[in-house]
Order: sequence, then structure tokens, then C-alpha cells
Amino acid sequence: MASCRIGELWKKDVVCVDSGVCLGRVDDVEVDVCTAQLTAIVIYGRSRLFGLLGREEDTVICWQDIQLIGEDTVLVRYCPPQAEPRKGLFSFLGF
Repeated sequence: MASCRIGELWKKDVVCVDSGVCLGRVDDVEVDVCTAQLTAIVIYGRSRLFGLLGREEDTVICWQDIQLIGEDTVLVRYCPPQAEPRKGLFSFLGF
């Protein structure tokens, strides 16, 4: 059985095997404290306006969705939820 330290997971690229899209980098992990097992990896959401307006929702990928942990990347089978259309100034003006 191969092993990997949690510190080695940080900043690895996370790539969806279905679409080939890079979802981001591993920023955090979730651990079940009762069983001491890793349950998910977390990718922080993108900053909005340099962080002044907060950030988008974090992406949480369950351990069951991880296909392979490589040297530089983590391959996952993950379908991101469909984003709602943004409503802004241009939608107000009819564009």
C-alpha cells in the first residue's frame, strides 16, 4: 500500500478525469476525527476583486471521488454543480 503525507498533498493540481479541466489546487483536507481517516480534499474558491468582495464557494471533493494521487496532480471524478447565471449591471440593462 502506497502512502502519502498530508503535507505532500498541498498545492497539487486537481484535475477532473472526465473533462480534463484543472479544478484548482489542494488547499485543505477534511479528516474524520473518530476514525482518523481523510474524508475529503478542499479547493478554496477564487477571490472576488482581489479578495475585497470575499471569494466564491469552496469545492469539496469526497475521498471516494479521488481516482489517483500522482507526483504532481490529483485525478478526480467530479462534476461541479451548474453555476447560476450572474446578475449584474449588464443584465439589468438587457445585455
